Amino acid sequence: MKLKPLPALPLLDPAVLDRSADEAARALMREGSSANTAASYRAAMRYWAAWFELRYGRRFALPLPETAVVQFVVDHARRQTEQGLTNEMPAALDQELVRLKVKGRLGPPGLNTVLQRVSVLSKAHDTLGLPNPCRAQGLRDLLARTRRAHARRGAAPARKPALTREPLQALLDTCDDSLRGLRDRALLLFAWASGGRRRSEVVRATVENTPRGEDGFLYLLRHSKTNQAGAARAEDAKPIVGAAARALQAWLDASGITQGPLFRRIRRGDVLGEPLAAAAVRDIVRQRCELAGLDESYSAHSLRSGFITEAGRQQVPLGDAMAMTGHASVATAMGYYRAGAAATLKAARLFDLAATEQPAAPRDAGDAGAAR
Repeated sequence: MKLKPLPALPLLDPAVLDRSADEAARALMREGSSANTAASYRAAMRYWAAWFELRYGRRFALPLPETAVVQFVVDHARRQTEQGLTNEMPAALDQELVRLKVKGRLGPPGLNTVLQRVSVLSKAHDTLGLPNPCRAQGLRDLLARTRRAHARRGAAPARKPALTREPLQALLDTCDDSLRGLRDRALLLFAWASGGRRRSEVVRATVENTPRGEDGFLYLLRHSKTNQAGAARAEDAKPIVGAAARALQAWLDASGITQGPLFRRIRRGDVLGEPLAAAAVRDIVRQRCELAGLDESYSAHSLRSGFITEAGRQQVPLGDAMAMTGHASVATAMGYYRAGAAATLKAARLFDLAATEQPAAPRDAGDAGAAR
């Protein structure tokens, strides 16, 4: 059936995306991306622009030549020489990047940072439909060998320490019965006991998606890093029970919150403000660590790693622990789980067990005679 064009409707060229449609598509892409991811991408591209313009004395523009990306890698990734570890970043360039505040401190970044910035550059080329220097075989080989070289040197990615039960209790002990203390205690226990929730997941908790039940609360996690589409899944119902449920109820009673976000800013005079931003969860962890006198550099992610590490320590089945955390990768979860379980493994005590659990059989008279 052939349809006639509508007189009042302008016709589009199917080979060219209309400008308003292009803007709408970009808006949907932005809306569907997490705020943390978008901020990370922006920071990476700002760094690329500053490094390129200082290094080459010309304006940063895509596409970049492969040689520039190779130069970026060798400027930032350390290699072994007879004089020790070094890279190609000139000291004056390093200092200027720090002065411009696109770089946090002097010295080479970790390998993961280098790889992330190359990945962001690659995505930028692909998104714009430009020839992608990051897909060149020579560069891919360089990155693969660089990873291998770092692994051989034992340069493992730095991890924030895990907030297992003992340090978490130290944080909770700093929370008094003030409104702020009640909120922070409820937030810390909510984030930890529900499976180590990410910052973005904590601030999306509401009265509506955390209904009260007979044994506590049930947080209905409709959207997460591993469930970007918001599909209904049985494993996305996270129980909040025991001490965590009692702390949450105490906060709700004291704050008078009956609808909307659970965790909110507290202004002067104990006046409730706007919902907490994800960055506030990080700040609360840091502030409570400082009050508890903890020297370790704990972060909000330490609540997540602490939960699954503690699950390993208490020999909770890995499947049960992952059902709470929502880890998509068994390998990632196992890294933390085994770290907690290592000291309790029977295999680590084989020599001691052989001495204590397998006593020598009694020898009878015939054996004694044979021995003589």
